[in-house]
Amino acid sequence: MASNNQSVFHDFLPLMADKLGGERLIDELCNGFRLLMDPMTRVITLDSLKKNSAVLGLADLTDDDLMSMLKEGDLDGDGVLNQMEFCVLMFRLSPNLMKQSWLLLEQALR
Repeated sequence: MASNNQSVFHDFLPLMADKLGGERLIDELCNGFRLLMDPMTRVITLDSLKKNSAVLGLADLTDDDLMSMLKEGDLDGDGVLNQMEFCVLMFRLSPNLMKQSWLLLEQALR
């Protein structure tokens, strides 16, 4: 664990991709989205993220931290995350999976 109240991020997405395969990985990401979304609006809002983040062990994050997470993935600037934005964010936050994706793309293009 890092000092100075910094969290250590463990990138498990590549391991999940290897074990599950692409289609099941997307299914699991969709399950994660549904866990965090507001059931009425069907998007992830600051309130739904605050309410459901404890399930993911993120209860100690501040509102500013959670808002930063939303802004990081909010591609269309509407202040919330839809399912596609959430999945894109999860891939972007996984540098090892992105590296694997580029390697697969390079191999396919050869």
